[in-house]
Amino acid sequence: MTTMRTPLWLLLLVVAVLLLIPAESYGRRGRVEEEEEEEEEWRGGRRGYGRGEGEDLFLLQDSKRVVQTDAGEMRVVRTFGGRIIERPMHIGFITMEPKSLFIPQYLDSSLIIFVRRGEAKLGTIYKDELLERWLKIGDVFRIPAGSAFYLINTGETQRLHIICSIDASESLGLRTFQSFFIGGGTYPTSVLTGFDPETLATAFNVSRDEVTDFLTSQQEGPIVYVNDSAQPSVWTKFLQLKKQDRLQHLKRMEGSQELPEEEGEAEQQERSWSWRKLLPSLFGSDNAREDRGRRRGKAPDSYNLYDRKPDFRNNYGWSVALHESDYEPLRHSGIGVYLVNLTAGSMMAPHVNPTATEYAIVLRGSGTIQIAYPNGSSALKAKVSEGDIFWVPRYFPFCQISSRTGPFEFFGFTTSARKNRPQFLAGQNSLLHVLRGPELAASLGSTDDRVRSFLDAQREAVILPSPSAAPPDEAMGEENRPKMATERVENVARSIANEMVVGFD
Repeated sequence: MTTMRTPLWLLLLVVAVLLLIPAESYGRRGRVEEEEEEEEEWRGGRRGYGRGEGEDLFLLQDSKRVVQTDAGEMRVVRTFGGRIIERPMHIGFITMEPKSLFIPQYLDSSLIIFVRRGEAKLGTIYKDELLERWLKIGDVFRIPAGSAFYLINTGETQRLHIICSIDASESLGLRTFQSFFIGGGTYPTSVLTGFDPETLATAFNVSRDEVTDFLTSQQEGPIVYVNDSAQPSVWTKFLQLKKQDRLQHLKRMEGSQELPEEEGEAEQQERSWSWRKLLPSLFGSDNAREDRGRRRGKAPDSYNLYDRKPDFRNNYGWSVALHESDYEPLRHSGIGVYLVNLTAGSMMAPHVNPTATEYAIVLRGSGTIQIAYPNGSSALKAKVSEGDIFWVPRYFPFCQISSRTGPFEFFGFTTSARKNRPQFLAGQNSLLHVLRGPELAASLGSTDDRVRSFLDAQREAVILPSPSAAPPDEAMGEENRPKMATERVENVARSIANEMVVGFD
């Protein structure tokens, strides 16, 4: 009987084929799983929790009230931490009733404030001198970390609304930010109460009883009234004193601030605040007003966004971006400021910010925000309206679309004070136009003529007309939305897709 032997080479071939099939299958499955894991990483492990896609990550809704009194309040919206956050920043909202005061304090974080509504007087310290500025709607001003300041709503009847960035890069890390109140009493307590009464009595050259009385009278909170429209506070009572009596109080504080002879000039200049500098302005010292007039030319001033000529404007909207080259104080913070106004039904073309993360607050109107993940999937598609806050990580493609009900205006901060050069992905100034050529056509699996025809269909740049993409009127149902423009775009896209390779196996 003859036994047939299978050639060795044939056995090896069969084994190789058997090994190759699952390896290829695993390779495809591995790439899919890798993409899913990548998207999960961008999501930071968060899922929708019943909300729209990405809303739990890119819409900031963690609002906490940190100050609340009869005269006003302050809320803070915290941002997420994680690897895609290059620097921590939180957003603050300050609301103050007419003739109210946010009492003197300093923070462990720097602020960039933007006056949304109303008028205010801001007092702060600049090079060991008091600086006062009168602020109006649209004004931007920076308060460095560790610099004492106070804020007064000077309006007779109008509330003051302020939006501010809170840069926590210099913070102690104890909480979102830490206030150190200079003024205060039983609520809030002044930092001075951390010293023994005997020490303060010696420092201020007054009796212990006077120290106790002086530092326990205030109990109305961090935001207080300073006129007769509410129950008189310790600050109101002080303002009602005769001029000579007020001066006597100030002289006592001024005397307590004299420095020892052995303390050098450098140490004196480094002091960021002092009672003798702060209180004369707050309570109307004539000398402070005179000094302020002499210093106005050198000290930093505010910058008004609405008075500035837009960096870009067309029939569909305008935008303004404030950088360190425009406003010197931003150079020290590393934070930029911007303001965008879109007409009804228009859109800011899809674009990428290659230098900074953006945080935006909707000032008026409503619209839709769309953000894309690096792997080409949708990160966010959500409708936003006045008061909503959203953020976009650096490098992530995104666009903003105004609803058809009216203008869509939003203000925000960026994590870079340098001039921003957004890279647009659509419109006449897009990257695709710059890259147009045989290389781009080959990458799309198309021809030069086809790509040129597709790109030239949009003749506008930066801010585009987009009635088909804009959210419908509230009263208009989905079934009544215009479809002609949408269908036309979809037909063109499908036609090109037949000749393109737009994905990878």
